[in-house]
Amino acid sequence: MKARELRKHAEELQLPFVPQEQVRWLAPRELARTAGKVVLALTLAGYLDKREIQGALDAEPLHAPLDDPGAQEIWIDYAADLGDGFDATSTVAWTLAAPETAVERPGGAPARLPRGSLLVLGGDEVYPVASATAYENRMKGPYRAALPTAEDRPLMVALPGNHDWYDGLTAFLRIFAQRGGIGGWRTRQTRSYFVVRLPRRWWLVGLDSQLGAYIDDPQLRYFETHLSALLRPGDGVIVCSATPAWVESAQEDADAFNSLHWFDHNIVRTRVTDRETGAREPTGASVRLWLTGDKHHYARYAERLPTDPPGPGAPPPDPRRRQLVTCGLGGAYLTSTHGLPTDLPLPPRESHLRGKDSPPVDFALAQPTCPAGDESRRMARRIAFPWARGWPPRRNPGFAALAAGVHAVLFLLVGFVFALARGTIRPDEAVRTAGWEDALRFAATAAAIVAALIVLPWLARLVRKRRHETTSLARSAAPPVPAVAALLQGVVALGVLLAAVALPFPSSWPGWTVLLLCLLLAGAAGATAGSEAFALWVLWARHGTVADWQMSGQSIEDHKGFLRLHIAPDGDLTLHALLLDGICRDWHLEDDPAGGKRPAPDRLPPVRLIEDPVVIAREAKPP
Repeated sequence: MKARELRKHAEELQLPFVPQEQVRWLAPRELARTAGKVVLALTLAGYLDKREIQGALDAEPLHAPLDDPGAQEIWIDYAADLGDGFDATSTVAWTLAAPETAVERPGGAPARLPRGSLLVLGGDEVYPVASATAYENRMKGPYRAALPTAEDRPLMVALPGNHDWYDGLTAFLRIFAQRGGIGGWRTRQTRSYFVVRLPRRWWLVGLDSQLGAYIDDPQLRYFETHLSALLRPGDGVIVCSATPAWVESAQEDADAFNSLHWFDHNIVRTRVTDRETGAREPTGASVRLWLTGDKHHYARYAERLPTDPPGPGAPPPDPRRRQLVTCGLGGAYLTSTHGLPTDLPLPPRESHLRGKDSPPVDFALAQPTCPAGDESRRMARRIAFPWARGWPPRRNPGFAALAAGVHAVLFLLVGFVFALARGTIRPDEAVRTAGWEDALRFAATAAAIVAALIVLPWLARLVRKRRHETTSLARSAAPPVPAVAALLQGVVALGVLLAAVALPFPSSWPGWTVLLLCLLLAGAAGATAGSEAFALWVLWARHGTVADWQMSGQSIEDHKGFLRLHIAPDGDLTLHALLLDGICRDWHLEDDPAGGKRPAPDRLPPVRLIEDPVVIAREAKPP
């Protein structure tokens, strides 16, 4: 049974939730709805922010495993960006819920990794925007179906991402901060951030840094009391953040990593001993692993040690290295990796924190990533292939109609200007009486004017930047993204005008008939050539929202995964990055222990390692 059948007949099949299809991010209806919610959330961000209010809620550090505080080891699962389409989200949920996972290894028997006693959800637990219904259908329902009951009742903690924030965390706090449960998983946090005490002197921290770079005062007091004051020399800390700020600091905002760097220095590495004087002392602890989602791929940056040779390239495995890991493969569309920087100095050279703390640390991109760089580049290009499944009109319902409507309006505008140039105000008359030479002359003139309006201001800005700074030249080496979009769509619109002039309209036809046929021509050209111009524009972009559309516009469902971490009795942490190359698309119904029915997979896809397990020592002892 396919997901669409489950969705259509959910009520008569006695399903406790309605399975959802994957979000089509470039569908006009979705674009309008999501844009409205985002604008509203950003406009009212200061009023919706509930973090200050959370200071009145009960707060205490958690521990895992819940039922065995004296445990000497623990398995931990980490998944992020998960509440999207039913097939992908449920495939990951069922794999996480299995008592153990058989992991394929090249040239050897599969390794069997037990289910985690702690499940960490790293953000964006629902798409496209948060609401009680969306959580129920896109996240809570699938996870409850995958693990309705469990004897060990693993602990679940969750960190909000930007999509969880669009309703001001109202639904998020009701789902994850009420000390209830989701199926066999137990929820015990009371705020949108948390501290979990782990075996062998490890700590897990969930840091809520959404809606800006600052960390609110109640959150800081919570971490000072329940983390900083309790740290001892040699303790290891795992910090989960909402976004990969270390990459953002290299690509978009040099100060994006500042709040995380400040947290590391002022909460983990040092603590306040006298609040009046501000005196501090070292804790002797250190952040050994940074985890995040938000970007729907897998990428790991490893610390460069002083003994490493200079130059580019990922350093060899060494448990003394700190690691920065992005793993957002929990259910949402796949994103690219080929644009990731290969080297990251933290804090960045342009950051205002550079030089104000200990010397900066360099990190290098490890291989492989998921998707791999070459595969990622090939996937991104498919958005511009009309025969590919990810071409915008094919993957996003209504996109072709939107493009057709836009070009019908553009034809009216261009046709009216062309008519004025020929001494009339009727586009149909101008089209019927003009010759090729007139249309070509007009198109060349219009194109030259538009190009001048785009290129000259850009050149002026580029000259100013060269005079005053050098750090942003890479981002300034091309014309503004909206200008390129206007240029490409303008070329299509002028092409439609030339084609309309070339058509042999009989002189006996009424003007409205000629105009209607021209609009139909413009609509057909917009749905095809206009859509292709849009795809080429998206493919041209290198950073920012438009570049993200290269993959989100295709809504690639396969290549899902999560992390399975193991803290061993010797204190070392081992990171297993697990990947499912495909997802389950065939389901059957079975009895739900909680009552009614639940959809179960016909066959789960095999699981393999993205890379060899990475060992991280609790403290970086010198060689």
